[in-house]
Amino acid sequence: ADNQAAVASALSASLGVVKDALDEMERALVEGQDPYSDIMEDEELGFRGNRDTYWSEADRKLLSSCMGLMKASKACLKKVLGVVKAYGKADSPEQITQLDDLADIANEISPSVDELALSIYPPMNQLTVRLNAAKLASVLKKVLEITKTSHVCPPSEEGWVQFLTGAVDHNMNKIKNFTQGQL
Repeated sequence: ADNQAAVASALSASLGVVKDALDEMERALVEGQDPYSDIMEDEELGFRGNRDTYWSEADRKLLSSCMGLMKASKACLKKVLGVVKAYGKADSPEQITQLDDLADIANEISPSVDELALSIYPPMNQLTVRLNAAKLASVLKKVLEITKTSHVCPPSEEGWVQFLTGAVDHNMNKIKNFTQGQL
């Protein structure tokens, strides 16, 4: 229909993909130490004893902060979608540009979440996880910054922007601390 509807639709699609990735990771965690148990059982050899298919204790610590970042992604998309629907306007070239900028950067969230999710599976390379987490954190902070400075974010909405910015920083700092020895 218009620019605002198009941006809301794109945000909605990204949110769906991020929710799926998060659900998949949560299922893998709940199902225990071996996220591949459903797909890698060999009929002839029986169960694998391969250490590379399990998360170590150190991996699990890192994993929880990565999940925190993925949850922040979901919350970010949800909240941005909410303010775009509530306050988004396409009446002026400036408003249209702001919506376009928001859509462009928000479109990077879901591929960044996917990259992080893929790098989390064992055998985990902690440095790769750190790089993918940093990329996602950077995208999220950019989305939050663009949201905060645009017409879709009246002062009444700035609280959650601050909160999510803090959540992104908190999880990223934990990831940096856990992976410090890998540098």
